Amino acid sequence: MATIEECRAALERLSDGMRGAEGDVRAAAELDRTVSCRITDLDRTFVGRMTGGRIVVDDTVRGAPAERAQIRLAMAGDDLVALVNGELNFAKAWGSGRLKLETGLLDLFRLRGLL
Repeated sequence: MATIEECRAALERLSDGMRGAEGDVRAAAELDRTVSCRITDLDRTFVGRMTGGRIVVDDTVRGAPAERAQIRLAMAGDDLVALVNGELNFAKAWGSGRLKLETGLLDLFRLRGLL
């Protein structure tokens, strides 16, 4: 089981990858939205903002955050690490229910370049 530190590091690697993106991926990364990433097996949620082509994590809270983010992800820690390492395909994980993504339809279309 991935630790909270490994999950935070995975989010940092994802953020670093977004910063160097080009084309459609860069356009998706440039969204300015509140973000939460719930790590279900650790019962922790990273909360922050996608802004300036990065994900900025402001806090880590136990359970679900008090405020609902505009983009919400939920998955097990091992799945987050595998996803960022390229060992887990986003579409397959999403389709099988291993990963949950909740956002508005317009943002979903914009984010598909990242996913």
